[in-house]
Parts: sequence; C-alpha cells; structure tokens
Amino acid sequence: MIPCVQKRGSRTVGLIFYLYEPGRCEEHTDPHLVAAWDAFAPDPGRHPDATYADLARLLDQPVDALSPSRRPDQHVWHLSVRNSPEDPLLTDEQWADIARRMVAATGIAPTGDDTACRWAAVRHADDHIHIVATLVREDGRRPRLNNDAARAQAEARLLEAEYGLRQLNPGDGTAAKRPTSAERHKATRENRPQTPREELRETVRHAAAGTMNEAEFFDRLTAAGLVVHQRVAPSGDLLGYKVALPDDRNQDGEPVFYAGSTLAPDLSLPKIRERWITSQPEPGGHATTGARWPGPAGARRRAATTMWQALLVIDHGTDEQIAARITGAGEVLDALATTAATPTRNELRQAAFVFERATRSHTQAAHGHDRSLRQAARDLVRNRPALGQGEDGATTAMVIDMAFFLVTAAAHWHARKSHTQQATAARQSAQHLRTAYRAAAQHPMAVLHQRGKRLTQPRLQRQTAHLRAAVPELAGQILAEPGWPALASTLADAEATGHDPALLLHEATARRELDTADSVSDVLAWRLRRVADLPADGQQKLRVTRAGTFPQRVSGPVADRPQGPGKAR
Repeated sequence: MIPCVQKRGSRTVGLIFYLYEPGRCEEHTDPHLVAAWDAFAPDPGRHPDATYADLARLLDQPVDALSPSRRPDQHVWHLSVRNSPEDPLLTDEQWADIARRMVAATGIAPTGDDTACRWAAVRHADDHIHIVATLVREDGRRPRLNNDAARAQAEARLLEAEYGLRQLNPGDGTAAKRPTSAERHKATRENRPQTPREELRETVRHAAAGTMNEAEFFDRLTAAGLVVHQRVAPSGDLLGYKVALPDDRNQDGEPVFYAGSTLAPDLSLPKIRERWITSQPEPGGHATTGARWPGPAGARRRAATTMWQALLVIDHGTDEQIAARITGAGEVLDALATTAATPTRNELRQAAFVFERATRSHTQAAHGHDRSLRQAARDLVRNRPALGQGEDGATTAMVIDMAFFLVTAAAHWHARKSHTQQATAARQSAQHLRTAYRAAAQHPMAVLHQRGKRLTQPRLQRQTAHLRAAVPELAGQILAEPGWPALASTLADAEATGHDPALLLHEATARRELDTADSVSDVLAWRLRRVADLPADGQQKLRVTRAGTFPQRVSGPVADRPQGPGKAR
C-alpha cells in the first residue's frame, strides 16, 4: 500500500472535479464517496441532485468562516492511497476504514475529535482512493500535520498486515521521487517503457559515472541526446542544471524539464560536484593486477580487483567507509551498464537501475573513500569496446562475478543496519547480475571446462590434492560440481606460471560470500585467474620466459605439461 501526500492546492472544487470526471484516458470509473467527515455528505457520483460545487462548498465552510487575513493560501490537502496490482480487491467498506485510519493517523481528523477538519474519500478505481480535506478545523484552528507523509506510511504498514496486502518496506526519506500518476498515464499513452522521470534519472546517473569535471559531465549528457539547460548566476557561476527528453513535450510544445535534484537526491549539481573534489585514487587503493592487459578487457580486470578491495572494506571498515564503497559500486554498475554488449546489456542496466536505491541511506559516506571505484568506473567508460568489436565474455564474466559478491555484501550490510529498502534493492540487483553472469560466462567457462577435461591424470590428481589441502571443508562440494574441470585447468595454469595453487585457493576462499554462489568452482576459477594475472580467455596460452608471463593467442588448448618456471605475481 502506497500513500502519497500530494502538493497542496487552493481550489477544492478543482480537485473534486478531477476526482469525479473520467480522466484523460477514461481511467476513472464509477467515482463515488466511500467515506467522509459527515455520513450525509453529498456524493456527486451516486446522487443525481448533488453537484461538485455542493461538496466543495461544505468542505470549504470552515475556511470561508475565517476572515480573509486568517485563511491559508493553500488550504486543500490531498492524499492518494494505492494498493499493489497483486493485492486482493477491497470493498468500499474496507476502503472507508482505510480512509478513516489515514485521516486519524495524519492529524486531519484524529479519532474522537468532533471539531477536526472536514474530509472526503473518493474511489474511482479498484486499487486506490483519494482523500481530500480542507486545512481549517471546525473550531477555526489549523491541524497539526507535522510529518503527515511519514505517519501515513507507518499506518500503511499496519494496514498491510491487517488486510493481508503486500507488505512494503518502510521508507527513510532517502528514496528518489516516484513518478506521479499523471506522468505514468502520459507514458502509457505514448507507449514509453519508462516515465520520462525514470529514463532521465537513469541517463543522468550513467552520464555521471566516472566523470571528473563539469565539462565532461555536460558533454556526456548532450551526447546521450538530452536537452540540457544550465542555470547560471549573473557572476557567471553555474548554479544548477535541468534536463529533458527531446520528444517529451508539454501542451505548448516545449520540453518538460526536470532539475537534477528532483530526479534523485544525489543528482543535484552540488552532490555531483562532491564526486569531482579529487580525481586521484586513494593511497593503496588503485588496482594494479591486470594492468598489463590492454583495452576493455584490462579495464574489466582492474575493475574486478578494485571491487575485491572494496569487498574487504565492507568486512572490516567503518559504516562511513562502507557507505562510500557502496556509492562507488553504484558508479561501477552504471559504467558496466553503458559499456555492455548485447548478451548482458539489459540485465546490467536493470541491476544498475535497481541498485541506485541501495546507494543512498542516512549513513554519511566517508569523504573520498569511493575514489578507487570511481576511477574503475571511469576506466570502464574510457575503454568501452569499439563499435563492432563485440564483448570479451571472459573478462565480462569475471567483473560481473565480482560485482555480484560486492552487491551481495552491500545487501548484508544494509540488512544489519535495518535499511530495509536498500537491502531489498541490493538483493534484486544481485539477481540481475546473476542472470547477466550466466549469459557472459557460458562460452568462456565451456572452453575452460574442455581444457580441464584434457588434463593428464597425474596433473588432475595433483590439482585435486592442492584443493583438498587448501580448502578441505569445500573440496567435496567442488569436486562434485560440473565446473570442477574449469577450476582444475585454472589451477594448472597458475602452477605452470610459478604460483602456489594451494596458497591461491586459500586466499580466494577467504570470502564467505561463496555460500551464495551457484557454482563455487566457477567463482574460484575467476578469482584465481584474476589474482594470478592469468588470461581470462581460455583460448589464450601462456608463453613463459625469464622476463615473465605473456598471453599469446592460439587455436588450440594450453598444453598440459608445465612450460617452465614463471614469476609469481
């Protein structure tokens, strides 16, 4: 159940007209009163002799009784209460009870108060009602409406439990503003998959990911096809900005603009400027593993390493440091969404869109502690695959795998802090990442699997021994998984380049989020290939020299025998 306190108005009859008329899309059916301050209040929907003016006049009587100097300018209070689509259909009597509970909880008409405000609840659809009230009590005083929206939400949580409705998570005031009903109806009429507000919020977040200054940010907004208007002071200082979709126009044919602050609390210009205070990664936080891998593949490997470092902070950092990492993780997801190829693009976009809610809470992020993740986001955007280049599925699977565990850790932290909306958003994002991973990993894991199948029996037995020695508690489960051959081939590659497979396994299993993995062997294969700086693509072989290890493209699998000593990294 979603109660929404609407903007206050000055014309009671205008609101009543809207509630009783068919609506722009004929969406209002059988409008009628379900409850009111007076059981004999006129109902223009059911009584042919009653008019909109009659109902408005009675509602306005306490206001009109005041002298002009004492009348409030905006005296019309409006609350909509909407159920979820999957909720059972409620009767008029049930909606009447809900209306009385809402006006009592918000302070419009406390229970037992005979001199409270006048109000009326109109139902013109199966799933919601509108409550209109005038903000002068019968005794001439004003109602106490402090935190009326929060009190309506709290009452809605109680009503959900009592009526067996879908139970929503309590809000904390950090969510982005929801699209209005008018915006939703307009999007439906124009066959838009999202409302302009939602599309703009997503586009602006993607444009801001990894930016370093105002010029870059506004260039990206323009490149994304948005209409951008900057608010400039007489001194020439930039005060703010607003954006519009080029095909979203009002009745006068002008673009419908939204300020950044109205799209989301963290998209105002001052909030975005906070990201640009420094462009340097924090000391010790820059990802060096994978630095020799060029282009998009290298950017993804470095992003995976940076997320691994952030994951460790979530385990042991302060709340402020953790909040900063979660904010930075949102930027990495935005960057992945904008640079992804077709196999993973839609799920990564959904993951970033949903995780946006998890990036904001009342825990203040420690200043500057998201710099490494912001740099990773910038690296991803600057190294996006060229048009027609396609996507490196192996490194994409590697970075999505790490993003999944980072988002899962964020969900656990939010849950511990009772941030219910943020925790739910992070869990939903993790599900989208899981689906994206499966699409990206299908081919590269098949290649690694086939290479593992070709290992000689002595080498396979040696990797099995390494596994049992390093992680005896997980060995039985891993050996039974279909992905074990892929992990075995990875262990063989690591051993061939001079690494200690048992030590790598011990380090890779230090994270407890393995419990949420579909395949532990898959997860360990990607972690080992990243930590050991091995080629993510199983179709590359390692040419080992005294100078180090280098990838080389070959048409067949890596040879089973060791290729000589290598330099461990």
